[in-house]
Amino acid sequence: MAKKNKANDKSPRIDIGIDKDQRKSIADGLSRLLADEYTLYLKTHNFHWNVTGPMFNTLHLMFETHYTEAALAVDLVAERIRALGFPAPGTYRQYAALSSIDETDGVPEAMQMVRLLVKGHEACAKTARSVFPLADSAHDEPTADLLTQRLQVHEKTAWMLRALLE
Repeated sequence: MAKKNKANDKSPRIDIGIDKDQRKSIADGLSRLLADEYTLYLKTHNFHWNVTGPMFNTLHLMFETHYTEAALAVDLVAERIRALGFPAPGTYRQYAALSSIDETDGVPEAMQMVRLLVKGHEACAKTARSVFPLADSAHDEPTADLLTQRLQVHEKTAWMLRALLE
């Protein structure tokens, strides 16, 4: 068997100070987060399109702000998975299998939309928090930073949405 020439190797070894098994565990956790983020993005965009009632304008604009932020977030999470050397999930089937957030059938009334989005943001926060120990034990500061940013967004957004329900 011929020995591979490192200069011709199309897949150079990743040498960032985190071993492959740790990178795989972190990427798997980030894949679950990506699935939650994308599912919440879709739910928020759907609610933006379909909200009605006395708070239409407020919620329509708020949901637009939320799904716009989420669109940027899914890219950041997917790119971190790639930087760790693994493919990012990108299909509805993969997201449905990985996500902890259920799809919503039909068009709920406006305040039920808010309740469902609170639940979705809290789910994203829990998923992000579950990946933290993996990143911490691997000294993966870029992932820890990304998780911190996602936690800040989801916890603040859940709080603001809950305030509408009081």
